[in-house]
Amino acid sequence: MAMQALLIILVVMLVLLFIGVPISYAIGISSLAAILMSVDLDVAVLTGAQRTFVGMSKFSLTAIPFFILAGNLMNQGGVAKRLVDFVMAILGKLPGALLVTNVGANALFGAISGSASAAAAAVGSMVREGEEEQGYDPAICAATNGASAPSGLLIPPSNAMITYSLAAGGTSVAALFLAGYVPGIIWALCCVIVAIIIAKKKGYKGTPGKYDWKNLGRATLRALPSLSLIVVVIGGIIGGVFTATEGSAIAVVYALILGICYKNITLKSFWNIVVDSAKMSGMIVFLIGVSNILGWVMAFTQIPQAISAALLGLTDNKYIILLIMNLILLIAGTFMDVTPAILIFTPLFLPVVQTFGMNPVHFGLILVYNLCIGNITPPVGNTLFVAIKVGKTSLSKVMPYMLMYYVAILIGLLLVTYIPEVSLGLPMLAGLVK
Repeated sequence: MAMQALLIILVVMLVLLFIGVPISYAIGISSLAAILMSVDLDVAVLTGAQRTFVGMSKFSLTAIPFFILAGNLMNQGGVAKRLVDFVMAILGKLPGALLVTNVGANALFGAISGSASAAAAAVGSMVREGEEEQGYDPAICAATNGASAPSGLLIPPSNAMITYSLAAGGTSVAALFLAGYVPGIIWALCCVIVAIIIAKKKGYKGTPGKYDWKNLGRATLRALPSLSLIVVVIGGIIGGVFTATEGSAIAVVYALILGICYKNITLKSFWNIVVDSAKMSGMIVFLIGVSNILGWVMAFTQIPQAISAALLGLTDNKYIILLIMNLILLIAGTFMDVTPAILIFTPLFLPVVQTFGMNPVHFGLILVYNLCIGNITPPVGNTLFVAIKVGKTSLSKVMPYMLMYYVAILIGLLLVTYIPEVSLGLPMLAGLVK
């Protein structure tokens, strides 16, 4: 029964996606098709409606719309320029200074905004003029911008982590947030190393002398209010001062005040930001709701147990099982967005890794890291295509350099996968994980 239900879900979902049906409807309809194996249509529809309502009525889900709104306020609030100047003041003497600055600023801005595509668009636009003036190859710049942008999705606050927490049955958001720092930094460092290697090959110099201690102090003071958002919100959540939902509301107020102080947010622009945030939030919340039908079907038909038995039947070596999962997630990430992929694969793979004692927080970082790679991998690769558009180049010119970044990022994935302390070290120190 389990394999039959899984086959129905996969076939129906793939057919619907192929003909252009939105992913949320594809998940809901394919789940209902699987329910019809056991009950009649009226009961299936009623069950689907109940599970959707249950999935959308969780209080912790409120954090996602607030973080989306805070991110959009930051996007429009003049934060990117200050972060670029701050990172440039620190890293400006390194070879390929603008490439390295792009990486560092993407990590910071992506963490603050919660969007890899927004980071690629905002930061890429800020550094492009300087790159053009210094004769940087646009394809190298676009590859660096696109490859580094998803690092901010791992560094909190992260909507992907909140979504995983819900899909995993309530895994601590504070632990997930704290666990994301080291993997996010590893991703960024991998990109920095590749950027420096490319810069040395191409002869791109740093900018010594221009960025002294005086400039660093000035840039730090300008960026400090923006950077403080991470300290205040994440520090409060991890320290137990407030919940993730309360922290997201504080982030909105903080981002709004900052945007007004920077004189980049007006009454009209604020209304547009709210409308855009509401649309995005509605799509994500509805997606989570219909995915709850999928989760119920999987539990009812015991699909996770069947998959676990199948994988353990192939091998009892956990390292090989994790390698197989990584390959599946990497392939799935190339044509699925992060949020629906988390909602689909968490109930499938989490029970498997728990059979050999993996902590759900560790698996969450493996899952999100894998799916972030899909953000920069064709044929979907939204963040990569944003970087290409901003860089005014083409996919064919960018891909040779992207291959170098893929290798480095995949090495980072292996570290996150096979060394639990990479993800669990900080949560353990904070007492959030045993």
